[in-house]
Amino acid sequence: MSLDRLARLSPSLAVSETGFVFDPRTGHSFTVNPTGLVVLRALRDARSIEEIVRELGRQFAGGTPLAEDVVGFVRQLEGLGLTVTGAEAGER
Repeated sequence: MSLDRLARLSPSLAVSETGFVFDPRTGHSFTVNPTGLVVLRALRDARSIEEIVRELGRQFAGGTPLAEDVVGFVRQLEGLGLTVTGAEAGER
């Protein structure tokens, strides 16, 4: 997965300020930690994975490589059907 790739959250997905996530299409819910919440918000704003990695680096200075983790998380979201891709995501 390219770091300049765009993915977007499904518009039906509800994300609270505390990281509670609800998918009304399936009835499933889950919770994300503060790092996951940054990723979800950025995906909602149609930011590239590269931008998300930079934002996480600013907010959570841990010195660990973040790109692989962000890509893995986005792939999990895609596997759960919680993102839209291609033209729906605004990909160029």
